[in-house]
Amino acid sequence: MDTNREDVGIAIRSAFLSRGTQQRFSLFVLTLLSTLLIFVETLESKPLNIVRSAVKDFVYRSAIIASYPSKSFSGIYIFVENHITLYNKYDKLIKENQSLKDNINKSDYLELENTQLRKLISEQIKSPNNLVSARVMLDKQSPYLNSYIINIGSNKDIKNGMAALDGKNFIGRIVDVNFFSSRILLVTDLNSKIPIVSKPSGSHAILSGHGKNALTLDYLSKDSKIQNGDTIYTSGKEGIFDPGIPIGLAKIENNKVIVSLLSDLNQITFVNINFGKYYKSQ
Repeated sequence: MDTNREDVGIAIRSAFLSRGTQQRFSLFVLTLLSTLLIFVETLESKPLNIVRSAVKDFVYRSAIIASYPSKSFSGIYIFVENHITLYNKYDKLIKENQSLKDNINKSDYLELENTQLRKLISEQIKSPNNLVSARVMLDKQSPYLNSYIINIGSNKDIKNGMAALDGKNFIGRIVDVNFFSSRILLVTDLNSKIPIVSKPSGSHAILSGHGKNALTLDYLSKDSKIQNGDTIYTSGKEGIFDPGIPIGLAKIENNKVIVSLLSDLNQITFVNINFGKYYKSQ
């Protein structure tokens, strides 16, 4: 009989502690608490006002503190996003600026090249000899060996021995001809020997190249009257070059006659090939 009573008690407690009962009890307590708070809010008394004010201040301060992480994260996110956007814009501006500089440089180069080509055309029109123009593709210069590779060859009737000019100034001669290219041996090359005549002294000699060192006049006669500032021309004695092509200016140093070229070999982009004797014999 006692056992049955205990079973009934356990069943009743289990019913009260079941989940559904707990939820209903919680809802009832919350409803009662809310009603009580609403009622207290309507009461007007100094102690309650103090408590009410303190509770509200606590809640408001807590809300502000709780919102700090969210606001800080939002601010950091906006800062990073603006920084990335600014960097992307800066990078884009750098690329656009570089592109504009490249276009300006390209335009300047084309203008320079156009000026050089107009000069070559003018030189060919004014020259009594037949000239053909070529571009320097390679500039091979070492302490002793100096030459250009140009972009024309036998396809333009180029032959060994023809004179190479910078404008009207002699700078070398053709020594190797291919179909689409040729090699010019410059007057500064160690193997270059050019017969010359000076003006106004009229002295004949051989202009010898020495690589990076200054050109010299060799085989001058003992009674040579060559002076500083004399102009050096091709003499035409070799039977290939036309006589009277200007080369440089004479200067006497340490009892030697050196020659400074009229053209700067490091600043040449286009050359004229003078057909000379070959053209006249055709």
